[in-house]
Amino acid sequence: MRLICLLLFPACLHAATLATFRADVTPPLGHACMGGGIPPVRSVAQSLEARGFVLLAPPQKPFVVVSFDWCEIRGSAYDDWRAALAESAGTEPQRVLITSTHVHDAPVMDPEAEFLLHEAERSGAWKKLPAPDNRAPIQLASVCWPDFNRLCIQRVQRELRKAMSKAHAVTHFGVGRAKVERIAANRRFINPDGGISYARGSRSATNPQAAAADEGDIDPWLRTLSFWDGERPICALHSYAVHPMSRYGQGIVSIDFVGLAREKFQSSHPEVFAIYASGAAGNVTAGKYNDGSDASREGLIQRLHTAMEASWQQTQRHELQSLTFRNAQIALGARNTIAHTEAILRHRLRTDPVPFGRAESAMGLAWYERVKTGHQIDLPCIDFGPAQLLLLPAESYVEFQLFAQSLKPNDFVMCLGYGECGPGYIPIERAWKERDSNLHDWTWVGPGSEEPMKKAIRSALLP
Repeated sequence: MRLICLLLFPACLHAATLATFRADVTPPLGHACMGGGIPPVRSVAQSLEARGFVLLAPPQKPFVVVSFDWCEIRGSAYDDWRAALAESAGTEPQRVLITSTHVHDAPVMDPEAEFLLHEAERSGAWKKLPAPDNRAPIQLASVCWPDFNRLCIQRVQRELRKAMSKAHAVTHFGVGRAKVERIAANRRFINPDGGISYARGSRSATNPQAAAADEGDIDPWLRTLSFWDGERPICALHSYAVHPMSRYGQGIVSIDFVGLAREKFQSSHPEVFAIYASGAAGNVTAGKYNDGSDASREGLIQRLHTAMEASWQQTQRHELQSLTFRNAQIALGARNTIAHTEAILRHRLRTDPVPFGRAESAMGLAWYERVKTGHQIDLPCIDFGPAQLLLLPAESYVEFQLFAQSLKPNDFVMCLGYGECGPGYIPIERAWKERDSNLHDWTWVGPGSEEPMKKAIRSALLP
């Protein structure tokens, strides 16, 4: 593991401006959802968007922050997005903070995984495998459509450029927070017999033990970072650490309860450009309070929207006088545990009769290949003085967000999760020791990632 910290300390800012933009990134019918783990797109309940802003604050180079109503962005797709938006905004890729809300009826963009999948399936050997569960024929697998990703890049670039020609003056930034009631709970809970379970998923309210157990380690606060021209609000970025699913898996594209809460806030404040981003929530779900019903979803929407409004109402404004940018880099390795070695994944890619088994193996191998190149993940931090905006990679466990906040207890530390998503889950060591059942899959880093992650977070946050 190697860390590089870039420090910039401008004396003051001159004529700061903010440009907000949005673009449709709804996948077409037939596109894979959740990397092929659930049925592909069959219909669209709500359109998916990329919503973001460009903060221009000379003498600093511009900053771009954009949240996608997608599941994840990985590999070269992540690189391509940052490079393209940096070029459009006149900045460098490290200053482009890209995050996904992680809704599941939505794309996982991983072009390398799709290529590996096609290469393995081209031989047709998988067609000779016995069909799982007596289903026939065995289906082709897909992770994503790279052509669709390239089309979306062009759309967002176009909207970003248009927005920059109409940027608003910015004199202040605002910070607010509010406690969220009855949404988040850690996947980990203690059974009545004292045993430890990690089985609290996104629809666990029907499990009496999972519903009755306490919430566990969570960040109960929704945070709002806003930008103002004097007393006129321009943009509000809300963030909360929870998996954003109330129901999913039917191929019905949706922004789910977090996006629907964002839309309620947007309707109530048409003058404010509203963005929502998920915090570090790899091990936090709404399952304690959700049974997948319409009533549960509506309750989640209302309670999250209530927190957004409360956070907005208690916003405190500060003059935007200076900015500091720091970027820590971390080299997370590839998983090499039993059943997750590179050789096992390559065998599974060729022989697994379940399409998602092959797709998931392809995603794991795509991360292996990225690690082999010496790839390092950026952890960028925009420091406003009394407030910091930090982007964490992939499905970082919430303990990393809580650790970041503990480093600056008197400041407003907003952590966004789901940055570069190639690693999958990034757990703390306790999860490995307790055999967290979620680590059977979707985890392509091995034990030993907690300390390097904390070192990188410390470097990104502290001068």
